Amino acid sequence: MSESATKTISAITSPHELPQAKRLVVKVGSSSLTTVSGGISHERLKFLVDTLAETVNNGTEVILVSSGAIAAGIAPLGLAKRPKDLATQQAAAAVGQGLLLAQYTQLFDEHDLRVAQVLLTADDLMRRSTYTNALRSLVRLLNLGVLPIVNENDAVATREIRFGDNDRLAALVAHLVKADALLLFSDVDSVYDAHPDEGGSRITTIEHPDELEAVDLGTPGAAGVGTGGMITKVDAATMSSSAGIPTLVTSTDNAAKALRGQDVGTWFAARNSRRSARDVWLAYLASIEGKLILDAGAVKAISRGTNSLLAAGIIEVRGEFEAGDAVEICDSKGKPFARGLVNFGSEELPDMLGHNTTDLVEELGEGYDKSVVHVDDLALIEPIF
Repeated sequence: MSESATKTISAITSPHELPQAKRLVVKVGSSSLTTVSGGISHERLKFLVDTLAETVNNGTEVILVSSGAIAAGIAPLGLAKRPKDLATQQAAAAVGQGLLLAQYTQLFDEHDLRVAQVLLTADDLMRRSTYTNALRSLVRLLNLGVLPIVNENDAVATREIRFGDNDRLAALVAHLVKADALLLFSDVDSVYDAHPDEGGSRITTIEHPDELEAVDLGTPGAAGVGTGGMITKVDAATMSSSAGIPTLVTSTDNAAKALRGQDVGTWFAARNSRRSARDVWLAYLASIEGKLILDAGAVKAISRGTNSLLAAGIIEVRGEFEAGDAVEICDSKGKPFARGLVNFGSEELPDMLGHNTTDLVEELGEGYDKSVVHVDDLALIEPIF
């Protein structure tokens, strides 16, 4: 898959066109797969599998990002509710992941479809080499006619490197494989302009995140066996749609209707061009080691996305980093608006601030004629909820 092929907005421009998609990423939440006590609901799982199998058999490639490993391990371990400590969560995930995949394997086999388990941690996608390997692995599975089932590797992920919710993981996977659309299924059928019990109405389409500024999205992970909430779904949908991949947020009960192109849920329209794999990695996944604070002129220049960052526009350096590390690029108030790979370390940069390239070469010698961050190593980021 060439990088040049990714520089367009998805061919899917409305939810009614989803049946024509060539590749979809579908995320399903824990509450949609498990019983109140925490075990796997065979009936719910079968409904999801039957729905996805119909989509695959109609010619669409599907990658399923499935929550539920920790929830599936709650009952078998004799736990009363979802554990709060990381060690017990990991233990539940280690037990539950096998049980969950076994049922997926059996149910998809009834449709003569093979599945594969792909477990990821944030660290896998923060490093360029493993990010590329994950892409190759997923695409090869699809080429072999296998349906990949992706989950965060809860059994080994530490608190510091976790995605935190599978909605964000699904958005990143959608970018990774250049999906035509992302579908986020949970126990909520749409985004509402107010709580439905208080007369709120369904929002059918969101063209820009500014349209949600006055909407109360509640708190993340407020109920149930999952970790997400409407905030995490809007977060993921905004991230995905801002880089050219439209996203539908609806309930798992509406999965069949959604995949058949019927009018359900809330559609986040794609904006901007699709990003290359490198750009997505840099914007959302690279491990950030420090910050560069810019003056107003440099902010304006870098915001165009066509200029490299020079030392003359930097007014402050924060953190410790080496040449080649990823840093956040911020305005004078410290608000990040881009990320980039630096050509100089944090020990060198303070002496360079405010100087133009010619002066730097004269004062510090050869090698200082480079930009601090070259435009090819710079990615703009949009604020998300």
